[in-house]
Parts: sequence; structure tokens; C-alpha cells
Amino acid sequence: MKIKRLFFPLLLVIAFISCKNEQESHDAHSHDQMKVESNSDTEKESVTQLKNKLTGEGFKIFDYIDEKTGDTVLMQQYFIAFLKRGANRSQSKTETDSLQALHMAHLGRMYEEGYADISGPFGDDGDIRGITIYNVPTLQIADSLANMDPMVQAGRLEIEIHPWWAAKGFPLR
Repeated sequence: MKIKRLFFPLLLVIAFISCKNEQESHDAHSHDQMKVESNSDTEKESVTQLKNKLTGEGFKIFDYIDEKTGDTVLMQQYFIAFLKRGANRSQSKTETDSLQALHMAHLGRMYEEGYADISGPFGDDGDIRGITIYNVPTLQIADSLANMDPMVQAGRLEIEIHPWWAAKGFPLR
């Protein structure tokens, strides 16, 4: 009989504690949902801020709706520069090596200063030697930056630039 009297209050305490833990867990889950909701509001606000910043700097942008996911993707116009074999290929090995070092320094500076997002050579020996993707608002700026390349100035490379659209902030894979 004593065991029954002790067992019932103990059972009530256990039930009370488990109900309290369940409520705390539910409250924490609700709090996490509020964080997610407020984060999505923040993300929407940051996308709006990004759009305003880009258009304010003269970039062309548009929204694209991904049919598969229904997500809105911000598209931005970039400029892709094709570095093509130039007419003047008569430099000595020493001159060519020096131009190559200056060319690499130029491309590195374009990346470091935020004008170019990626550059690289092609793996064949074709007329198109490589590309640079410029993250600038106009074709004129991209052309001016590309033509500052010492290889272009020496006539070893020529530039051909085209507008190119890509999703803003999507990484290469």
C-alpha cells in the first residue's frame, strides 16, 4: 500500500516534467521557425539592397524564375572577353616570358580589384587562347580593362568581348 502511495505522486512528477520538457521543446522549435521567417525577411531585404546597389552602379540585372524550384534568381550582365591569338607573335622567348609575367600580373590585379571574376587559358592550341569574365557595368569599361593587358598592347593577344548573363553569386562547380 505504501508503494502505491509513493508510486502515484512519483508518476505525477514524471508526467509533469515530461510535459514541461515537451513544451520547452515546442517553444524552442517555434523560436527557430521565427528565426527562419525573420531570416527570410532579411534575405529578401538584402536582395533588394543588392539590386539597388547594382542598378545604382549601372549594372544591368533581371529576375529569372526557376521553373523547377520556383525560386527567383537574380541575373546580372557580365562581359566575357575572349583573348585571341594576336597578329604580332614575333617576340623573342625573353620578351614573351616578360610579357607573360606582366599579363599574369594584370589579370591578378583585375581579380584583386574586383573587375574580373575569373580568368584562364584554354587547354588547346587554338586561336582563342583564354577568357576573362569582367564584373563591370559596361562593355566600354570591360574593353578598356582588357586592352590594358600588356599582351594585348604588344599585339600578342587580341580581345573580343561579348555581354554574358549569369546568376549573381552562383559559384562554379
